[in-house]
Amino acid sequence: MKYFLKTCGLVFFFSLLFFSSHGQDAREIVEKMDKKMRGETMIVEMEMDIVRPRFSRTIGIKSWSKGQDYSMILITAPARDKGTSFLKRQKEIWNWVPNIERTIKLPPSMMAQSWMGSDFTNDDLVRESSIINDYNHKIIGTETIEGYVCHKIEMIPKPNAAVVFGRILIWITKDSYLQMKAENFDEYGGLVSTVYGHQIKKMHDREIPTVLEMIPADKPGHKTVLRYIQLEFDRPIEDGFFSVQRMKDLR
Repeated sequence: MKYFLKTCGLVFFFSLLFFSSHGQDAREIVEKMDKKMRGETMIVEMEMDIVRPRFSRTIGIKSWSKGQDYSMILITAPARDKGTSFLKRQKEIWNWVPNIERTIKLPPSMMAQSWMGSDFTNDDLVRESSIINDYNHKIIGTETIEGYVCHKIEMIPKPNAAVVFGRILIWITKDSYLQMKAENFDEYGGLVSTVYGHQIKKMHDREIPTVLEMIPADKPGHKTVLRYIQLEFDRPIEDGFFSVQRMKDLR
């Protein structure tokens, strides 16, 4: 009888462990991935190639971010866009346009619009929505992508969350919490775009995908490729750096 009770107790314990871990793992996995890609702070130089059937162009970018509440983006090239900047400060999004010397506060309705003519949205670049706090997460499978075994996680927006997409599927490597792929769906279930992570390399103190490829579902021949050139994690940045005035003075 003691052996039976002990065995039942172990089975019950491991059952609790299994179900509790699966209940919380999806959010934890997404949170670890997000933290690995952001760090406490992140300073990055990158290039964005916007590819269209009849032309392509490259945008130079430098950005600073701190947690989920603060980010600053500066356009460094081409010459006609140089000096344009974007600021996220908690729930406020601002854009400085040097050609007309005007600061514009972006309303939430503009978050789904194209960023600088690319296939990324304003929300993709400044992340007004939180992939951790604005969604419910669920592990729905396991798949291998480019040789990496990944959790396949479904993300459904919470009620009243101010998000762009109606559903997101995301593939995150099991051993190193790297995002290898994401599919974005509209509120009716239609595929909007797919994002791929490529060329995993060590940058600063960690390995990450150094190339992100965004491919819209309904525009053949269109894609946007984001390439990290230089990246630094966890350098202290004061909150005061992320100010409307600093937007105008970035170099």
